[in-house]
Amino acid sequence: MAPKNQAYPFWIGGAAASMAACCTHPLDVMRVPEDNLRPLYQGCPANSWYVTLRCSPILADAAGVRGLYTGLTASIFRQMTYSIVRLGAYDKLKTEMAKGGKKLSTLDMVMCASGAGALGGLAGNPADIILVRMVADPTKPAEQRVNYSNALQGVYRMVKDEGGSSLIRGLAPNTVRAILMTASQLVSYDFFKDALLSANILSEGMPLHFTASAAAGTIATTICAPADVLKSRVMNQKGAGQGVMSILTESLRTEGPRFLFRGWLPAWIRLTPNTICMFVFLEQIRKGIDYIRDDRTIGEVTKDR
Repeated sequence: MAPKNQAYPFWIGGAAASMAACCTHPLDVMRVPEDNLRPLYQGCPANSWYVTLRCSPILADAAGVRGLYTGLTASIFRQMTYSIVRLGAYDKLKTEMAKGGKKLSTLDMVMCASGAGALGGLAGNPADIILVRMVADPTKPAEQRVNYSNALQGVYRMVKDEGGSSLIRGLAPNTVRAILMTASQLVSYDFFKDALLSANILSEGMPLHFTASAAAGTIATTICAPADVLKSRVMNQKGAGQGVMSILTESLRTEGPRFLFRGWLPAWIRLTPNTICMFVFLEQIRKGIDYIRDDRTIGEVTKDR
């Protein structure tokens, strides 16, 4: 049998996250108007996410239900930059810290996840901006739309029209959010998975992955809500825009501290299924790689005989 402690390819996290994004992208599209673009929804009850969705110009647009996949290229672009780096770096850092048979503590895993999250935030910042803009586009008046045809064209247009510095807009809140997301999501998944296995509540398999990832999604949603709201508000600006502190101060003055958790429910509805899909896909990819390694090892042993 092939050793189970072999490192997995760096790219598998990005692949799993991209597959999850294809499943849950409509939830991401529905969420943006809830926490950032509510002023555009005339006549919708202030606290009704369902009614807000019914009023959404995304569904009213000529594209109909296809509008729910607005910005899918940006979502995949984001996963293949942000997620591939943070998930890959997290595994690499854990492997390095565990050398010599050291058992990692929760603090060790938080440190690994925080470093990986910072790297992921830096790598995925341009894709994050493009995603926020493409998803928000259908909710805006025609003259204010960016009309990016795809993610790569969006990057080209941003650099051409706004300069290269536009790619780092919102970098600080995005990096903070990436650190919080990675530390809360990945560490809590490992924690719940190990706890459920140790308590013999669940054994290795799909029910375990589903339960641990659902709990991880709930924790990540709560911890990341404030940074997520600020990040989206900063990134959705065009031109010079306001700084993070200006937006925070003004929003606290006009809306109160509750604005930091605005859209928690739709964020949970989006993030938890995404987290479940991502970890289930990731575990299945790992299982497939283990199967291929075992098959090759058996073949080599048979050949040597």
